[in-house]
Amino acid sequence: MLEEIKEKLIQKEEMLSPYATKSKNAIRLKKEEADIRPIFFRDTDRIIYSLAYTRYIDKTQVFTKSENDNISKRMTHVQMVSKIARTIGRALSLNEDLIEAIALGHDIGHVPFGHVGEAILNEISIEAGEGYFNHNVQSVRTLMYLENGGHGLNLSVQVLDGILCHNGEFLESTYGPIEKTKENFLEEYEKCYTDLDTLKHLHPMTLEGCVVRLADIIGYIGRDIEDAVRLGVFKKEELPKELVSLLGDKNRQIINTLILDVIENSYGKNQINLSSKMYHALKNLKKFNYEHIYAKATSSEQRNKYKVMFTFLFTTYVRQIQNKETNEKIFTAFLNYKCEEYIKNNNSKRMAIDYIAGMTDDYFLREYKRLSEGKLG
Repeated sequence: MLEEIKEKLIQKEEMLSPYATKSKNAIRLKKEEADIRPIFFRDTDRIIYSLAYTRYIDKTQVFTKSENDNISKRMTHVQMVSKIARTIGRALSLNEDLIEAIALGHDIGHVPFGHVGEAILNEISIEAGEGYFNHNVQSVRTLMYLENGGHGLNLSVQVLDGILCHNGEFLESTYGPIEKTKENFLEEYEKCYTDLDTLKHLHPMTLEGCVVRLADIIGYIGRDIEDAVRLGVFKKEELPKELVSLLGDKNRQIINTLILDVIENSYGKNQINLSSKMYHALKNLKKFNYEHIYAKATSSEQRNKYKVMFTFLFTTYVRQIQNKETNEKIFTAFLNYKCEEYIKNNNSKRMAIDYIAGMTDDYFLREYKRLSEGKLG
């Protein structure tokens, strides 16, 4: 009976678009026995049961340490991206299981305090000789090499590739998939640590990955505006009138307008497209957000404070690992739960970066307070 049910679940995929990614074409990094669940559906389960997924709940989206409980956290964002991407995917008859797995896992590598923390950890990583640090790459690293005691979750390459290539900072009017093998994906992933050009020109191998990449932007653009207005960063009336007339001034209007435009311009095609009008409107709204929200979300004084904290924790953890201070939390909360392969394949600097990157905002602050008290003037 179970085999019959399994077959029926997979047969449903035959009704999908010819451009959709089918379970039968899924690529695993390591072979394993299948169960009743289609492969991408199973990948979603592995992501939501991971420890890193749990930590989304206390990671900054844009605004840090707000007293207002209605302000978005990273968890809110990934759920919005998943819903937006699945709406588009359903309308285009794409594989919603693959879309959901990519969407829910895409920001797992985000560090404490959002993009500001990411930029600081990137500076530390480069100076330490560990290459570039980017949250999309760290998301893949977390799922491949950190979860499950360092053994990784053995997700499909299509899911990992979609996560690697999701970066919503780079807006395009058209997103088309690029054919890749497992080897192509792994090579691209490794190059991200050393080659900026690779980082800036990542393109997904599936149409579902393309959907999530655009949904990432749609998912944050309007909600960040509402959060900023709620916190008094600016007034809604200050939004450019020409953009409001096209997109609306509420998150739900912006999302609905963009989703319908994507569906209308992508139906029956092996590309995800925005109309020229909506592409330029979204591009200009994104520019407005950078100037009026992201550039002001963290003051230079606050950033300098974070830089001191990140640097202090990094150097402290590296020293503790090198001195084998096994009673410290870098061991009791992190390294003691990692397999021999992880310990053997990573130096003290990379281990310290992995530990810090995985922290929630509050845990980071508690660790800094615990370790710095009495040591700083």
